[in-house]
Amino acid sequence: MTVDVKQDVDVTVVGAGPVGLVLAAELALSGATAQVLERRAEPDEAMKAGAINVPTAEALDRRGLLPAAEQVQRALLERVGSFAREADDRAPGDGRRARDARFTGHFAGMVLDADLVDWSDADLAARTAVAGARMVPQRELEELLAGHVARLGVPVRRGVEVTALEETGDGVLVDTTAGTLRTGWLVGCDGGRSTVRRLAGIDFPGTDPELTGHLAVADIADPEKLGHGWTWSTRGAYRYGPQPGRVVTVEFDGVRADLPHARLRSRGGTPMAPVTLEEVQTSLRRVSGTDVTLTALRGAATRWTDNARQAATYRAGRVLLAGDAAHVHSPFGGQGLNLGVGDAMNLGWKLGAVIAGWASEGLLDTYDAERRPLGAWVLDWTRAQIGVMRGDAKSAALREVVAELLSTGAGTTYAVKKISGVTQRVDLPGDHPLVGRFVPDLWLTDGSRLVDHGHGGGFLLLDRTAHGAFARLAASWAGRVSSVTDGHATPTGVLVRPDGVVAWACDTTGTTAVTGLETALHRWAGTPSSAPGHEVAELLGRSPAVGAGPGPAVHPRGAVINER
Repeated sequence: MTVDVKQDVDVTVVGAGPVGLVLAAELALSGATAQVLERRAEPDEAMKAGAINVPTAEALDRRGLLPAAEQVQRALLERVGSFAREADDRAPGDGRRARDARFTGHFAGMVLDADLVDWSDADLAARTAVAGARMVPQRELEELLAGHVARLGVPVRRGVEVTALEETGDGVLVDTTAGTLRTGWLVGCDGGRSTVRRLAGIDFPGTDPELTGHLAVADIADPEKLGHGWTWSTRGAYRYGPQPGRVVTVEFDGVRADLPHARLRSRGGTPMAPVTLEEVQTSLRRVSGTDVTLTALRGAATRWTDNARQAATYRAGRVLLAGDAAHVHSPFGGQGLNLGVGDAMNLGWKLGAVIAGWASEGLLDTYDAERRPLGAWVLDWTRAQIGVMRGDAKSAALREVVAELLSTGAGTTYAVKKISGVTQRVDLPGDHPLVGRFVPDLWLTDGSRLVDHGHGGGFLLLDRTAHGAFARLAASWAGRVSSVTDGHATPTGVLVRPDGVVAWACDTTGTTAVTGLETALHRWAGTPSSAPGHEVAELLGRSPAVGAGPGPAVHPRGAVINER
């Protein structure tokens, strides 16, 4: 079979998982030409992440995909609800936790009680618009993103493997099983055993694995032998639920030498052998201490370890890494998928800006600088959970201490905020509390939210000044910045980057505020395409440019102006 691969394209993305698809979509929105290469002939059916965090859900929201994600969650809750009702019939108590729709998660297998969370906490209360789109499994997320990419016209070429690469100074020559192609930039989104990372010679330091885990959905002949939720034993732990037939096992006695992945190197190597029914059943029997019988696997199961590594650099010339190609860790806390989507959102608009020519390659340095600290935190967050989960006496004692802390309102609220991602921030200049954070739910007087006006990508500027001074300044960046005016309130102005990060915000008006916005626009949106109009120039203390107009018309209620 001949695969139609473009021979000359701005960006070639390797890997058609959620990270690669998000990146390709962001590049398309920026005007770059992109293609996605995927070695698998068909989408991966293996069970992976079961939910997304707030920043990922908000990324979907910013691109108009929130309704579709909400539909996925509704369908999932219907399936989980049916399973939970069956569990309630078999288990003592009122089954409240099984039916609780508020998403909290767990830390090292210790489920966080939603009733202990302070939902009025400022960080949580400011980010509620995506509450109905958090329980989106990875498989459904990939389907949703595949449709998004197709609508944007980005081709996804399946059954194509990368075999060699060579930088040429102005691009990358890539050898593939479908022939040789030239691409301006190459981005590896091809997982923990990234071929792109290996061929680029990027080191992958970290810590070796100490345990083995499995995730599967199975038909179970005698499910009554299993407890619901997380159950501990001397050999490990397992979880049954919350979906029918879903089982997770964790074995604490090291990486078992009898498993097919045990001899593979951490970087490179061939893909892992498929997980068999016997392998999952053996693992479940070992950790549960029962003779439970599995009769069939529904879809492909997965195996994983606590291997924790981070690429020495996220960029080597015109080759970049994102997602698991840049960092791997155990799945505890559900951070991996979300970390990768954040990488793609951060990199997509920056690489697109460099290709468009309104930003220098120096902008790409901020990708590693901004995403590396969060990646390092995730690795340590998962390592800490492994330290608490292991079956030795010291870990058991530590688990008791952590469990006691998580039985308090403050402890549970802290953990939920970390897991949900609402406290994530980027270290950016500026003293306003919103700067560096993902934009919260900013409702406008017309009933819309600020992010509702940014589905096409680009920068978003909220202007709540009396005479539209911020929007008039931003008119000089027409085509890159969309301005939205609103009634007077605080914050009076907010500049949001395409990845949702607040680049500038203020609670005042006047020269100082306008100057701060101008600095942020130059820093992130490049050189303006025109000089500011008379009123803005005078406010900045400058002579108006000859022929400069009065600036755009300002609608009094939440109208979008200067839209790209």
